[in-house]
Amino acid sequence: MKSIFVFSLSCSTFCKFFFFLFLFQTGLVVTLLFSVAATAVLSDLWSKEWKTLLLSLQVTAPFLHLGAVSIMAVLSWPIALHFFRMNKKGKVLGLFLSALFSLYLVPLGMYSPCIKEAGTLGPAPTLIGHRGAPMLAPENTIMSFEKAVEARGQGLETDVTISYDGVPFLMHDSTLRRTTNVEDVFPNRTHLDASMFTWTELQQLNAGSWFLSRDPFGTASSLSDEDRLQAQNQSVPSLAQFLEVAAKSSRLVLFDLRRPPYGHPYRQSYINTTLEVVQAHINSSQVLWLPSEDRKLVHAVDPELQQTSGEKASIQELTDEHIVRLNLHYILDVKAIKYLSVNISTNLYVISQPWLYTLAWCAGAQSVTTNSIHILSRMSKPLFLMVSRLPP
Repeated sequence: MKSIFVFSLSCSTFCKFFFFLFLFQTGLVVTLLFSVAATAVLSDLWSKEWKTLLLSLQVTAPFLHLGAVSIMAVLSWPIALHFFRMNKKGKVLGLFLSALFSLYLVPLGMYSPCIKEAGTLGPAPTLIGHRGAPMLAPENTIMSFEKAVEARGQGLETDVTISYDGVPFLMHDSTLRRTTNVEDVFPNRTHLDASMFTWTELQQLNAGSWFLSRDPFGTASSLSDEDRLQAQNQSVPSLAQFLEVAAKSSRLVLFDLRRPPYGHPYRQSYINTTLEVVQAHINSSQVLWLPSEDRKLVHAVDPELQQTSGEKASIQELTDEHIVRLNLHYILDVKAIKYLSVNISTNLYVISQPWLYTLAWCAGAQSVTTNSIHILSRMSKPLFLMVSRLPP
């Protein structure tokens, strides 16, 4: 009877052991599958953020390396004391020397444009306001561009489309829903392409109240009462109105041009219509012409326009297209400055953080498009700069 009890007890313990082992293995598998799925999702959603992290290391790596070396120097004393008191000294010494040797090799694989010889840092990249100054006013409004001018921006960037009756106007999105009150004024037409509205209809819309209610950058509360009132009453501007602001303040202009959809009366002539407005309201040499369609024809009509490309190509191809500036995304093209040797400058977008502006500055970009023109314009030097002073 006693043996049966002992067997029953050991069987119960044995079963519990396997039960908990099964739960552990199941939990491990579930955790592993969840981790793999989460990593895949985050890698897809945050692909740009990972690249941004790598870019941040280009700026901070030299300083992080010096910090790590300093920490190892401080730790050397307690490690030395611990070493002489231990019996098994080899492991501690081996780990410390391995870490020290790794730190010694790190600079061999380190690239940072912010490590420069004295006197080789170029001028600060000029600032182009991304849809104006969208942290201080509703994007793509006259108020936004005036704020960018006040903040000492050297250029203004926008997006142009053309109304159903042939008036080029400013609008980034394909529809009017995000930045106007089209749902209130034309509730049955909110899904329509912005270019399917006439200029008279567009003028009935409010293009500023959304900025105060949604507060896209968390800056609306910092506006003065006067600015809030002005923002509340902004309308959709025409290209002509925008160009007049740029011409009056002698600012560069960078804009992309969206082709109207099928069935639009100006689908075939939208480029010529836009060119006519440009030539009537601003000096063509102030315009960075970004649209790629019919570029050679546009250059023949108006050779004073600064032809600007959004894609990299060979120097020969760019020269054949009369390209004088590249407009490139900073994540992929922060080192794309080789074209300067053939007088092709580089503009990087959208750079709004001071550390990213530092990276663009150190890398030699000639200009950047930014949301925070009022912040970057106050920077007199890069945040991180390590100068190599070699003996003569």
